[in-house]
Amino acid sequence: MENITVKETIAGIIAACETLFAEYVQIEEDYKKNDGNAALCIIDAGGNVYGKMFGNDKIKMRETYRIAWTKASQVHITGIRTGDFEKLVFNGEINDKQFGIERQHFIGWRGGLPVTLQDGATIAIAFSGFRGVTDVALLERAVAIAAAGGK
Repeated sequence: MENITVKETIAGIIAACETLFAEYVQIEEDYKKNDGNAALCIIDAGGNVYGKMFGNDKIKMRETYRIAWTKASQVHITGIRTGDFEKLVFNGEINDKQFGIERQHFIGWRGGLPVTLQDGATIAIAFSGFRGVTDVALLERAVAIAAAGGK
């Protein structure tokens, strides 16, 4: 793969999520979570925030974006997937104090991932609106599509 910039990779992830959203929203269990409304949030190493909301209900899209941002920002701070971070903390495997996030602000839902890009840069990505397992699957597929140049 040719060397592409972080912003180009992020644009590729967003484009892939747009395509994949159309596929996943057809799954009844996922559609029902938020009546077909969802959101993507990406934070790069410099703290730049990128995103996309999907659906027709502005209020539900706003809420799913808030959740996606919370997931992405937690990953941006910790470098650990949402869901996994909480397990590590509550199992006593890591000290959450080192990250500065108060426990009541943890978001234990799946759907926030750290992604290391070709150039070694790390971004935090998150999707919200579907079942957690679907949020993760959509993101992993989107990253793979973007890494393959959109194919």
